[in-house]
Amino acid sequence: MKYNTWQHPYDYNPKFTKRVAYFCMEFALHQPLKIYSGGLGYLAGSHMRSAYELKQNMIGIGILWKHGYYDQVRNADRSMQVMFQNKAYNYLEDTEILIPVYVHRHQVYVKVYCLRPETFGTVPIYLLSTDIPENDHLAQTITHKLYDKDTAARIAQNIVLGIGGAKLVEVLGGADVYHMNEAHALPLAFHLYSQFKSVDKVREHLTFTTHTPEKAGNEEHYFELLEKMGFFGMLPEQEVRRITGVKGEVFSHSLVALRLAKIANGVSQLHGEVSREMWKDYDGLAPITAITNSQNKKYWADTKLEAALQEGNDEALLNRKKHLKQWLFEVVADQTGKIFDPNVLTIVWARRFAEYKRADLLLHDINRFNRIINSTTQPVQIIWAGKPYPFDDYAISVFNHLVKYTQKFSNCAVLTGYELTLSKLLKLGADVWLNTPRRPREASGTSGMTAAMNGAINVSINDGWIPEFIKHGHNGFVLPIAEEDGHYDEVDDFDAKNLYEILEKEVIALYYKEPKKWLKLMKTSMKEVVPFFDSDRMATEYYQKLYDYVHEPAEMLAH
Repeated sequence: MKYNTWQHPYDYNPKFTKRVAYFCMEFALHQPLKIYSGGLGYLAGSHMRSAYELKQNMIGIGILWKHGYYDQVRNADRSMQVMFQNKAYNYLEDTEILIPVYVHRHQVYVKVYCLRPETFGTVPIYLLSTDIPENDHLAQTITHKLYDKDTAARIAQNIVLGIGGAKLVEVLGGADVYHMNEAHALPLAFHLYSQFKSVDKVREHLTFTTHTPEKAGNEEHYFELLEKMGFFGMLPEQEVRRITGVKGEVFSHSLVALRLAKIANGVSQLHGEVSREMWKDYDGLAPITAITNSQNKKYWADTKLEAALQEGNDEALLNRKKHLKQWLFEVVADQTGKIFDPNVLTIVWARRFAEYKRADLLLHDINRFNRIINSTTQPVQIIWAGKPYPFDDYAISVFNHLVKYTQKFSNCAVLTGYELTLSKLLKLGADVWLNTPRRPREASGTSGMTAAMNGAINVSINDGWIPEFIKHGHNGFVLPIAEEDGHYDEVDDFDAKNLYEILEKEVIALYYKEPKKWLKLMKTSMKEVVPFFDSDRMATEYYQKLYDYVHEPAEMLAH
C-alpha cells in the first residue's frame, strides 16, 4: 500500500472532520507494543482508541523505541533491576517512507512504520525510527531508549518527533491541526514557521497540552545547545528569539509552546487553574483551558462485572469481583510466593514511582502500618507496583525498601512489570485503589478512573481529577487538604495521619462491618465514573475546545 494519505477504514463523523495530527513521545496501546512509560502514554492510548471509535479524522505520530522504556526485572535478592532489551514487532507495516532531518548539523534518516487501525483498534499511528543502516551508530541510537538520560539524546529525540513528524504529515497530505501532547514535539513549531513565515499562521494550526503542574517539571535547556543540535531547524538565532520572546540563555519548552500555540489545556480542572496561576506572569501566552483526562472504558472495564452492575445482580457482581481478585493473586503468588485470600480487603498502590507520588506513605508511621497489616480481626492485603524512571536512584531505592521491608509479611507484595496487562489485573483485583501524591503536583492521574470502572474504591489525596469525582463516603474517600505551603515533612505527617485514620475507621471498618454499605459504595463508584471519565467524552472535547478553537492574534505575543 502506498502511504501518501491517511489510512482510516471509515468515513469520518461529520463532527470530527478536521484533520488532526497528534504528536506524543509515548503511546500505551496494547501490552505487546512497549513504547510507553506511564500516564502520558496511557492517556494517549485511550485517546487514540476513542478517536477510532468516534470515527475522528486523526492520526498519531510517535517514536518506535527499540528498547522501549525498559524491562523491570529482579536481582537475586529480589531488588529491582533495569534491563534494556531489543524489541521486534512484525505487525507494524513499513511505509517505505524515509524522512531526512538534521541533528547537530548531521543528516539523519527517519524511517516510518504504521500501526494500522485494525491491529489494536486505534486511529492510524505512525512510528518513527532512526535505527536503520542508512544512519551511523550514534544516529541509530536516537530512538533506542524512551526518555534517554543523555541530554543531547533527549534533544535529538525531540527533533525526530517534531521535525521528522511534521515532514511526515506533509508527505501524508498535511493537517489542519498539529496537537503537541506535552512539549516534546516543539521543534515542529519551528518547522511550521519555516513553511508559513508567519507566527499567526503557526498559531492557527498548533495546539498544546501540558501535563506538568510545576515549573521544575517543565523541560529547560540552554538556548545555545538547542541551536547547535538543530532544535530550531534552519532558523537563525535572532529569528527564533523574536518569535518566541526568549531573551536569556535558558529556553523553556513549555513556555514557548504556550506562546506559539493558539490554545493550550491542562488535564484536569484543578490543573487548569494551577497552570494559569503558574504562567500568569508571562506575556503572549495562549489561553489555557482544561480538558480532564479520561480512559477508554471499552478497553479497561471488565464486561462481566459491568453486566452484573447493569442487571442489578449483586450476587453476580460480588462473585465476579472475587474471581477477578483471584486472577490477580495468581500473579502475586507467581512473583512473590505468597498466597492471598480473595475474601480479604485488598489495597493496591500502583503507578509510576516518582518521588512526589509517595509510594511509601503507608510506611510513614511504622507502628500504625504494623497495626493495620497485623490485624487478625479486620485483615488487609497490600500490593505495590510501578516502574521508576530507570536512572532515578531515589525512586528505585524506595521500591527496593518496600520489597525488603514487606518480605516478612505474608499479606504484602511488591510486583514488577507494571505495564498495561498488570495494570489492568491490579484494577480488576483491587478493593481499594490508593493514591497519595503531594497536592497539587498530580496534574490529573487516571489510574483511579479505570479502577473505579472495575469496582475498586478510590482512597485519595484531593488532587488531579479527584475533586471532580469523589464525594467522601458516597463514591470513595478523600483526604483533607494539607497546607500547600507547608514543609514536605509537615505535609507528609498530616497526610499520613489522615490516611491511617480513614483506612482504619472508615474504609476497613466499612468493608468488614457493613458489607451492604460497601457494596452500595462500590456500585455508586462504578456508575458515576462514566460517562464523564470515559475517553469518548475527552476525545470529543478536544475537538470542541482545542481543534475548532479560533485564536485571536491580539491576545498573542507581538511580532
